Amino acid sequence: MKPFDYIEINIPIGDILLKGDLYIPDAAKTIVIFSHGSGSSRKSPRNQMVAARMHKHGIGTLLFDLLTEEEGQHYPKRFDIYLLTSRLVQATQWLEKTFGEKKYSFGFFGASTGAASAIKAAAVMPNIKAVVSRGGRPDMAREALEEVKAPVLLIVGSLDRDVLKLNQYAFDHMRCQKDLVIINGATHLFEEPGTLEQAADAACLWFEKYLLKKHLKHVQRQD
Repeated sequence: MKPFDYIEINIPIGDILLKGDLYIPDAAKTIVIFSHGSGSSRKSPRNQMVAARMHKHGIGTLLFDLLTEEEGQHYPKRFDIYLLTSRLVQATQWLEKTFGEKKYSFGFFGASTGAASAIKAAAVMPNIKAVVSRGGRPDMAREALEEVKAPVLLIVGSLDRDVLKLNQYAFDHMRCQKDLVIINGATHLFEEPGTLEQAADAACLWFEKYLLKKHLKHVQRQD
């Protein structure tokens, strides 16, 4: 692939094709696969903003639709964590096989319910080296919390109180390297000025440490 290459891809999963946007910066050594929340897609403006931030750090990204357009019209499928986890695993395996000649390291970034599928997938994929959850529902991956080995960063807004409690539960039950970053003044969608940027920067630092092996700068920690 050419430096700073962006391509639209179709990922074959059984007899369907899932649309994706793959961006690999020049000399990138890692790719982060995004797992979006229910009712969202690869075109999520928040995930696109986070991905753009990662590109500046030399991190490649794959944003793809976990469901086809037709499947997305069926409400229960949006919350079928087992289905979404299977799609995430298969898409990652396809990506590794298709672009594996450069030996990229892989991580997951999950938002909202997508965090559950990211954690469940990481628990069965030893090649996943780091996971970040933004405003996620890791509690929906309850049975995988003690099984995931990859380092996990949970990012939650201080005003997203119910989700913060659920993330604290997940944090307490995980046995891997972990951290909980609370973005002051942020609600669930990180719509407040500067809060999404803070979340994106925290995610980049986590991936730099565990995927690019750079020194992790100070971030706000949960005591």
